[in-house]
Formats: sequence, C-alpha cells, structure tokens
Amino acid sequence: MGNIKDKVAIIGMGCTKFGELWDKSCGDMIVEASYEAYEDAGVDPKDIQAAWVGTFLSGGAGTCIANPLNLDFIPVTRVENACASSADALRNACFAIACGMYDLALVLGFEKTKDCGFTGLPEPSYLHPIFDAGFTAPGCFALAATRYFLKYGLSPEEGKATLAKIAVKNHHNGSFSPKAHFQREVTLEQVMNAPVIAWPLGLFDCCPTTDGAAAAILTRADLAKNYRDDYVQVKGLGLSVGPALGNVRTDYDYTHWPETEFAGKQAYEQVGISDPRREISLANVHDCFTITELVNYESLGFSPSGQAKDDVDAGTFALGGELPVNTDGGLKSFGHPIGASGLRMMYEVYKQLQGKAGPRQLKDPKLGLAHTLGGTPGAFTCSVVILGQRD
Repeated sequence: MGNIKDKVAIIGMGCTKFGELWDKSCGDMIVEASYEAYEDAGVDPKDIQAAWVGTFLSGGAGTCIANPLNLDFIPVTRVENACASSADALRNACFAIACGMYDLALVLGFEKTKDCGFTGLPEPSYLHPIFDAGFTAPGCFALAATRYFLKYGLSPEEGKATLAKIAVKNHHNGSFSPKAHFQREVTLEQVMNAPVIAWPLGLFDCCPTTDGAAAAILTRADLAKNYRDDYVQVKGLGLSVGPALGNVRTDYDYTHWPETEFAGKQAYEQVGISDPRREISLANVHDCFTITELVNYESLGFSPSGQAKDDVDAGTFALGGELPVNTDGGLKSFGHPIGASGLRMMYEVYKQLQGKAGPRQLKDPKLGLAHTLGGTPGAFTCSVVILGQRD
C-alpha cells in the first residue's frame, strides 16, 4: 500500500459556529468557512486550482459551492460517503495534490440538517426488510450499548454511568469551544436522570441536530513554507467500508467497529504508529452517541477490549488525561451536520497542533487523529485522518 505521509500540508482552515442557523443559508455557511480558511492561509480565492466538497443531504453537484464561492470554471468534485463525506473529500484532494496535479486546493464540508425536514438522520434504505422496520439511529446504537453491557458484565447502572461520564467530559470540553452548539457543562446526575431516547441512551447520550460548515486549504508539503511556518502535515489517511453484515447476520458483534479498526490500521501503518494510545497526542472521534465513543476507544486501539470503562473512570480521555479525546466537545457539543463533521474535527486538531486552541489547549501535541463513522453497525463507512506538526 502506498503512503501519503508528509506529502500534503494544510495551510489554512475555517469553521462556522455550529448550531440552529436558521438565519443562514448553505451558501452563507460555505462562504463563511471558506473565507476564514482563505484568510488563515493568506491566499486569494482566485489562487484555488480545484475544490472538493463533502455533503450528504444539502448539496447536489459541485455547483453547490462553485456558485456561492464564484469558483469560475475550475474542477469541483462533490463527495458523498455518509458521515465521512468531508473527510473522504479531503482524502481525495490529498491524492490530487500529492500526485502533482494541483498545487492549491480547497476542501469544504457543509450541511443544514435543521432545514431538511427530518428530526434526525433519514432512515437508510439498504437494510434488511425486517430489521428496517421501525429503525432509528438511537435505537440501533442502543442495541450496541445493551450488548456491550452484557458481554463485559456491566450492570445497567454501571453501564449508564460509564456512558454518562463520557457525556460530562465532552460537555465540559465544549464549554471552552466558542463555535460549539452547546457550550455548557452538565452533571453526572443530569445525564443519568435525563429523559430516555432509546434505553439505555438518554437525552445527553445523543448528539443534537445541527447546521455548520468547515473548510481546509491544501498544498504540497514542499510548498507550504511559502505560505506560513506553522502549517500542519497530513501524516496518514484510512478509509474502510463495511459489507453490511450487521444488518443480516444474527451473530454480528455490536461491541466492536471493524471498519474503525481497519481504517485506523491503514493510517497507523502510514505514520509508523504501533501504540496509538501513547503515540497520538489527541483524538477527535465520532460520538454521535456516547456508546459510539466508548466502542471507538477499543476499536482504535486506545483501550483493550472490554476495558474502556476502567479508562473512562481513570480520566484517561479527559483534557488532562493520558490521551485527550474530543477536546473541543465532539459531536455531543457541536452536533452533527453530516457533511461538515469530519473537517470540523480536523479544524480542532489543526488548531491544537498550532497551539491556538485557547483554554482547551494541550501541551505541545505532536500527532492528532480525526475519526468519522457513518451508517449503521456492520454497514459503516469510516475515515481516519492523522495530522501532525511540520517536521
């Protein structure tokens, strides 16, 4: 397998505030995120040679960004790959930059889920005809939670408390993030006593429905120094798509995400990582539900199987812990505008690596991981991107 390590650099990023942006159109968000990225990189919009956009519900062809950004006649490619859409858009842009086709590219992800007519994600149409009946995202991930509790011997109270601690952590981190949808702390008692959405998942175990956009400017690593000194390098890219066995097999194990494992291994191999828990400085992982984050700890190799509870109890993944996870508050605080989430995670890693993350800033991070997971257990599309400081 080839290696993308240190061939591509991110020289600018932008991100809107995430939330219920009723007063902003998709075009407004696209312009806001892109022009922050242009300014951050110190480039003129006319310098962009090609663009990629990730969106799930809110856009059609590449004209969805070419129009508001006035991208006159340059190549624009729309990428749709579930919740990994903008992360996969960046992956494809990286390949185009690395091969020398373009010197400067824009990558953008956006979504307006508040205006789409759904109260959450739309129901997928590819599931088993029986399993599909009454399907909801909270119900699906609740299955993972109950199976995890059973497999690893957690009582309902222990299991719910473990998930609640993840919610408390992420809301704490989100309180330091001015662009987050939710910017307030919650207590363990509030999370434990919140209304049930799909047992054992309560209100604070589920991420909100949100609007937002994020953008990145890419160039070749050998050109990056012409734009800034504190550019960030792309170290590894992984993408894994499941064959939907979880929808039809009665023996599918809901306590492990194999797509996450394989995408992580692809990226780790490119970077030369053998012990991700100790070699990665921070990780932003897909926490559409608190159980998703818990299983991600183990599937990414941060915790041994069945032992994530012990690490949660020990504060391993807190801001001051051994491996801080979701330092900006994650999907729990930002919400999940599907096409925007991958680049939003990278925006946080980018700022952390530059030392510009404000009150949530970590001490001298070297490598950061951004992980997105779309679909349903057994039928996921997973992206893992590893960014690092310049050599």
